[in-house]
Amino acid sequence: MSNPNTGTPLVELRDISIAFGGIKAVDHVSVDLHPGEVVGLLGHNGAGKSTLIKCLSGAYRKDAGQIFINGEEVEISDPRDARSHNIETIYQTLALADNLDAASNLFLGRELVNNFGFVDETRMEAETRKIMGRLNPNFKKFNVPVSALSGGQRQSVAIARAVYFNAKILIMDEPTAALGPHETQMVAELVQELKAQGLGIFLIEHDIHSVMKLCDRAVVMKNGQRVGTVNVKDVTDDDILGMIIMGKKPPQAY
Repeated sequence: MSNPNTGTPLVELRDISIAFGGIKAVDHVSVDLHPGEVVGLLGHNGAGKSTLIKCLSGAYRKDAGQIFINGEEVEISDPRDARSHNIETIYQTLALADNLDAASNLFLGRELVNNFGFVDETRMEAETRKIMGRLNPNFKKFNVPVSALSGGQRQSVAIARAVYFNAKILIMDEPTAALGPHETQMVAELVQELKAQGLGIFLIEHDIHSVMKLCDRAVVMKNGQRVGTVNVKDVTDDDILGMIIMGKKPPQAY
């Protein structure tokens, strides 16, 4: 079975390898991602999925292989390089400043200033309201520190920050891990909204149900290698489980 997407991928990781202390954490793995698509990366802890994606986010440098963005080969040595290619990462820890409100977090390190060189809080709040209105219209808590927000609301602040600064490629590390059903649904709606805007999303996930619900394709890794890639709508939970546990490729995989 072949990849259903045609056209130039937004991202292509081709034949990526990286070793730590002589042990291959990622061993000749290729994956791609298209605009408006969510690709889930699954596998046990130590399977290599996070390490692979950290080569894209700039947290690690690959030992071998190539990274293409919109069909052009690029070098990504650090997170700044990744950002210059519109790649943003949302870690489970979210990296938000708890004591600051949503707008201050959105513009943290990239504050808007007025003509006198002072931080323009009014404009920052207006911009935050605008992007939140687009992503999560139910968000109303603009003037409280983010420590007072629920997990799903904090997640939407982190996503808004990425989108505001022009992310085209979003890496999400277990976005629903600590969330209840209502909040998980909220993140699912955010993901749908981002897809509709043409972003490509890599979702690192342990939970098969989240993958079945949120992803278009799933890539399963085991022992640093790719077991296979499947179109989520063509397989069952058990097919994916078999790939994760036994490294067994269903007939629908390519």
